Amino acid sequence: MPISTPTRQSVTTGDITAFYEKFRRGRGSNAHLHVVLLGMDVFDTRRLLKKIEEGLSFDVFNHLRQNLNLPMRDLAELLMISPRTLSRRKDEGCLQPDESDRLVRMSRVFGRALELFDGDAEGARQWLMSPQRALGGDVPLSVAKTEIGAREVENVIGRLEHGVFT
Repeated sequence: MPISTPTRQSVTTGDITAFYEKFRRGRGSNAHLHVVLLGMDVFDTRRLLKKIEEGLSFDVFNHLRQNLNLPMRDLAELLMISPRTLSRRKDEGCLQPDESDRLVRMSRVFGRALELFDGDAEGARQWLMSPQRALGGDVPLSVAKTEIGAREVENVIGRLEHGVFT
């Protein structure tokens, strides 16, 4: 899937700055800091699971879309939500649990990329949207459409953090 090139005008930095500051202060590995990129402050695993099972607000989708600086259709495609379904979700104001889970997964991957790039959102976005040799030439955001793909992207990030250039 070709991912549209971001435009600087639509980028918000508040969530990204808040995420990286919490990360630098060492909030703990179980804190789910990546939810800050969704405009959420639910760091407890059980509470987050409950929110996902209830279905996240459509506003959460827009938060991540703005932070990733992607057009709505591109993020919807990455989350495997058809345009028609996305329109319905927007009208309803709420995502389904499986869609919510995929949205949280995408925020987790973006959060890991932000950690790798020391909070440099543009660098993280560029890396996530560019083919990577370690992923067989695939684009990390596209690979992360599934849980196993997201884990592979996170594994590559982990290797890069440790200086293992694959």
